[in-house]
Amino acid sequence: MQIFDVAIIGGGPAGSSCAAFCALAGLRALVLEREKFPREKVCGDCLNPSCWSVLERFGVSQQVRNLPHSRLDSVGFIAIDGNEVVVDLPIGDDCEFSLKRSLFDDLLLKRARDLGAHVREGTTVTALANSGNWKIETAGGESFSARTLVGADGRNSTVARLRNLLPRPTRERVALQAHIPLPRNFGRRVVLQFLQEGYSGQAPVNESELNLCLVGAPPTISKLRKWAERHFEITPDQPWRTITPLTRSPVPCAHENDHDDRSGQRSTISFARIHLGLCPNVSRKTVDQPAGARRGIVATCRIVICACRSNSTSHFASVHTKNRFGPQ
Repeated sequence: MQIFDVAIIGGGPAGSSCAAFCALAGLRALVLEREKFPREKVCGDCLNPSCWSVLERFGVSQQVRNLPHSRLDSVGFIAIDGNEVVVDLPIGDDCEFSLKRSLFDDLLLKRARDLGAHVREGTTVTALANSGNWKIETAGGESFSARTLVGADGRNSTVARLRNLLPRPTRERVALQAHIPLPRNFGRRVVLQFLQEGYSGQAPVNESELNLCLVGAPPTISKLRKWAERHFEITPDQPWRTITPLTRSPVPCAHENDHDDRSGQRSTISFARIHLGLCPNVSRKTVDQPAGARRGIVATCRIVICACRSNSTSHFASVHTKNRFGPQ
């Protein structure tokens, strides 16, 4: 059985960027993704201007710009009483950008594959065990082995659940999302609209479609749907994507976990987090370091692909891995 340096569970922006930068550093990276791309995802579909430097290093900035999209020039905050505050957004090439996750995620995963990462789509992880290396079993009966495990599979992480690390939901919230016909004269703006039953996020993702998100508690989400049907003149049979629970406490980026480790060694699971954006602070030094270790130097390597939080709406990945590479 081939032993990978890094196995990444989840092929969204966090997992794809982790795999790409690992591959660029000379590591054997494996991505296991449950879905078959392209697929849609419950998301606001917006990219912060700070993403562009990361996408440039990723080698996909121009490809992203070539996808169907909208350039956003303002964000409007609408209060329950109807009062609105409008904030201008940066303009120019590195502006706020919106596009469908199905297009964006598919592009990033293909880029990770082109850079040398091994990608397996339609693969559901069912069991994890550590006895020096991680053994990963899947619903299709396949097994994989890796020195380092990265969980990049979202807030309801299978990796965290299988290792008894999944935090309890902090609040009971439900999110609904759909792409609907773009209302006439909507403009190139993002709207965050607060309502008695919850709130709504709205942004055009191309010349003809609007991303519409609704967030509320389970007892009020049906009222939010009725509001959306009236406000946007959509039919009751409009299909919605959903996610619940919406809110969990984050899992620490690097988590030492002794559970079921028969080797007597501590096994480190690393969690890649996506919070609506790619963080811009990527250090070339930390990405390049493991490649040197792979040339025969026994070293403890720390790969930090993105390790800071962004207070603005964007796509960011935070990956923090720790393992021994080189001769054993």
